[in-house]
Amino acid sequence: MKLIRFFLLLVIYIGANYYVFSHFYNLLPIRYSVIYILLVVLSIFISFSILPVLIIPKKLTIKSITFLYTLGTSWIIILIYAILIFGILDLVTYYLYPIPLWMNVGLALICLFSIFYCGNINYKKKKRVELNIAINKPLKKNIKIVAISDLHLGYTINSKELNEWIQLINQEKADILLIPGDIIDNNVNPLYYYQLAPYFNKFHAPLGIYACLGNHEYISGIDSSIKFLEKTNVHLLRDSYVDIEGIFYLVGRDDKTNSRRKALKEIIKNIDSSQPIILLDHQPYGLEESQKNGIDIQLSGHTHRGQVWPISWITDKLYEVSHGYKKKGNTNIYVSSGIGIWGGKFRIGTQSEYVVINLSSI
Repeated sequence: MKLIRFFLLLVIYIGANYYVFSHFYNLLPIRYSVIYILLVVLSIFISFSILPVLIIPKKLTIKSITFLYTLGTSWIIILIYAILIFGILDLVTYYLYPIPLWMNVGLALICLFSIFYCGNINYKKKKRVELNIAINKPLKKNIKIVAISDLHLGYTINSKELNEWIQLINQEKADILLIPGDIIDNNVNPLYYYQLAPYFNKFHAPLGIYACLGNHEYISGIDSSIKFLEKTNVHLLRDSYVDIEGIFYLVGRDDKTNSRRKALKEIIKNIDSSQPIILLDHQPYGLEESQKNGIDIQLSGHTHRGQVWPISWITDKLYEVSHGYKKKGNTNIYVSSGIGIWGGKFRIGTQSEYVVINLSSI
């Protein structure tokens, strides 16, 4: 069944690429000329540039993988919009007004450039989301929390961006920094290449930096991911909890990728439930479980809210909360769209963000 699905997706992907690039092929008056052949080769290279990264990464340099990975993942997103734009223009040509092919292609290129130029700018502008949360449990003192999810450090996001985020977050002068998963993108090699571990020491958080695992830590190889995180000052909570100086309990669940992860009630069975409890759980499934177990705040990520429209419509249907705040009973839930991104650096109809929580008691 998986093999059938793979081939079905491959056929759809090849068909989509042919549909888009055929508009460019048909512009050329002479078929099989040198220019035509070069265009065909270029279109195949762009369409399948991600394959060497997946198949033979050990034979490639970090720089070449970065180029191919950026191109390949960006093209997947661009392809969605290229199909939409060419589809609309072709329908207009067929049913309403015959648009010359050169104008059709020209309009599509202008639209694509405008959309993705603005999408890249939107990604670079990190949105500050502030939440004032008052819980109905005693709190020794008010706490300022900064939460960032889905950093996706790796081939496309490395030291330059991480350093910019550090400066941005340190301006908040938070008490504690929480990371609900996906610190790593899909391979730990670029993290060592760019020497990212020491950068975490630059975060200012007197009560520490704490994180749970995300699905991409498993994609990167769970043992390799944990080994890298051990070289940072990030405290990893894996189906465990810690008492943060008697102020609140912080619980970190293993990612849902691990089918043998513990149930939440088992993890917190020895916790004094009259004390505040904050939960880090990467994937925002089964939110009612937090409500039933007396969790005061749950922080999640994972969804990116689809990164771009119309994928955001899909994530909105898949998750009870695909992005934003919701309160279930006494449980405050926030699902972040992430500070980083997977693949191409475009945010269209979504935002890259960091979350500032001012925690107090009623």
